[in-house]
Amino acid sequence: MHYGIGCYMALDAILTVIAIWVGLGVAALGAPRNTRFVAHGLFPVSAVLSLALVVLALHGVTATPEARVLVLGLPGLPMHFRIDSLSASFLALIGAVSAGTSVFSAGYVRPGEGTAPGLQCLQYHLFLAAMALVVLADDAYSFMLAWETMALSSYFLVIANHRAAAIRRAGYLYLLLAHVGAIAILLCFGILQANTGDFTFANLRVQTLPPLWGSLAFLLALFGFGAKAGIVPLHVWLPEAHPAAPSPVSALMSGVMLKTAVYGLLRVTLDLLHLQVWWWGVLLLVLGLVTALYGVVFTTVQTDMKRLLAYSSIENVGLIFVGLGLALMFRAYEMPALAALALTAALLHTAAHALFKSLLFLATGTVLHATGERNLGKLGGLIRAMPWVAWLALVGALAASGLPPLAGFVSEWLLLQTFLLTTHLPASFLNMLVPLVAAAVALVAALGAYAMVKFFGVIFLGQPREQKLQQANDASTLERIGLAWLAALCVGLGLAPILAIDVIDRVTRLLIGFGLGPTVHANGWLVLAPVSLQRASYSPLVFAFAVGVGTVFALLIVHIVYHARARRAPAWDCGFGLRNARMQDTSEGFGQPIRQIFEPLFRMRRELPSPFDSRPRYRVVVEDHFWYWIYKPVQTAVERAASLAGRLQQGRIAIYLAYSFATLVVMLLLMGR
Repeated sequence: MHYGIGCYMALDAILTVIAIWVGLGVAALGAPRNTRFVAHGLFPVSAVLSLALVVLALHGVTATPEARVLVLGLPGLPMHFRIDSLSASFLALIGAVSAGTSVFSAGYVRPGEGTAPGLQCLQYHLFLAAMALVVLADDAYSFMLAWETMALSSYFLVIANHRAAAIRRAGYLYLLLAHVGAIAILLCFGILQANTGDFTFANLRVQTLPPLWGSLAFLLALFGFGAKAGIVPLHVWLPEAHPAAPSPVSALMSGVMLKTAVYGLLRVTLDLLHLQVWWWGVLLLVLGLVTALYGVVFTTVQTDMKRLLAYSSIENVGLIFVGLGLALMFRAYEMPALAALALTAALLHTAAHALFKSLLFLATGTVLHATGERNLGKLGGLIRAMPWVAWLALVGALAASGLPPLAGFVSEWLLLQTFLLTTHLPASFLNMLVPLVAAAVALVAALGAYAMVKFFGVIFLGQPREQKLQQANDASTLERIGLAWLAALCVGLGLAPILAIDVIDRVTRLLIGFGLGPTVHANGWLVLAPVSLQRASYSPLVFAFAVGVGTVFALLIVHIVYHARARRAPAWDCGFGLRNARMQDTSEGFGQPIRQIFEPLFRMRRELPSPFDSRPRYRVVVEDHFWYWIYKPVQTAVERAASLAGRLQQGRIAIYLAYSFATLVVMLLLMGR
């Protein structure tokens, strides 16, 4: 096999980085309770390796795809690895997010928080290595081995504080759905190899499946990767596992691990499968829209800051799936330009969500360490005690709101442009469906911004709702560096989306055969025009400059005109002087309008006070219908089956011999027939 020198060296170097990651985890076991060695010694080295991975992966995007075979694992089953533009782009994302998370973890790790720091370090680096190997794997055996390692290592990270029963339950639910999804992915690979016995991706690419088997493989892939991504109704693990996990782990799971599912679905549907079936795209489109709407509505009513971010991840995964669905549909109808635009929007939103959601989860980690609170009803006013965290979290919240000129805006704008440019689809009902989906996506974007206003406003603005919040400490230096790195990437991706589109262009050309690169560059680096200047354009730098000038002008006007005549006086209290922080708008009050409008989507339990209560309390618990419609009946059925099976175990040898004798008689009768 021939290897290009540059790519061969890059692939070797990437595998070396992964091996060193594992080595760092093993080294931590030498001093598992030495927090200083683990935090200040190993995690900074891990961050440097992540930066090296970014550089190597960006080189792999432009290099010729090459492969490597390692004689590891079972006899006759060597491990195949391959780097192309698709795998390299996701590797760069893994490296960029893990660099900030590792630096943050160096200041975040503390003794006495569940699992020993050294063991957490091993699990953390196995998790990173497994995610990188997932996107490099070039055969089903290597892919599934890396996929299961990723699931197991992240499971142990989720249950780091395993003494709490709720955390153990959340970890079990996550592991259960992860393995059910893995079975579906394994069955998908079994169909793709078409009875050849060769599970390398090179062989899977050349197989031609009939429409029935191809569609079955697609549905299995959608179920398996959808369970990991958190699409409705396979999302129930996500709002349980994310709050249970330590914040750096939540950042990696939401920012990166969910994206490995996006990678897997892209690899199967647009690379390994050759069929062009229009309804695959429509199914993805509908599922993505339902997931986005469901996720954002639940985001607005959450009272736990980490659960809020978890449901926000469900919303953003839904938007990514909407883009993927459009790309599949346009590809099936041989509309490559629109397919490339939709896929570009989906991949750009994948990168943007990875950055701003990791930033927000890390920010909640510092808040949790400083206050000991996750409940939004007990937070408030932290911008005074934690200004670094507040301002950096504001960058993430604005990006998550889809506001220009930050990362989240460009991807959502391109997605909406895809809808606006869609014309003359062969099926008439699709021409009616597309405008409705576009309106729903706009609604999702608006509600997402509403949820981020609630998140930032309730936590950081106003007055502290608890006395202890006034003594909260700001983030440490290492934590600030990690947060600032991710915030800078959010700003950079928003101001220079053309650079990201250059990388994505290589991916769309690999998967679809068409890219936006020439069109975008034809209009210069200052203006982003996905089709032409006459249709739509956006200039992030000009917009940022205008916002900056307007802000400075407004500040000067306020300073010159108003401050000269300003006087300080107590705020008007409407004649009621007993004002305190409890009178501020609460998290529940912020979400009440959405809860009333979308009430059928929620399963609500209300706890009403009695007129005779000395300390009356009103409480509303919002729950997920899908848990009671799907998962609770399955749980009940399994428990009943286990109870019936348990009755067979009487503990008496005579009963067991009778079972054996009856089985033997039945087998003889069947053989006699």
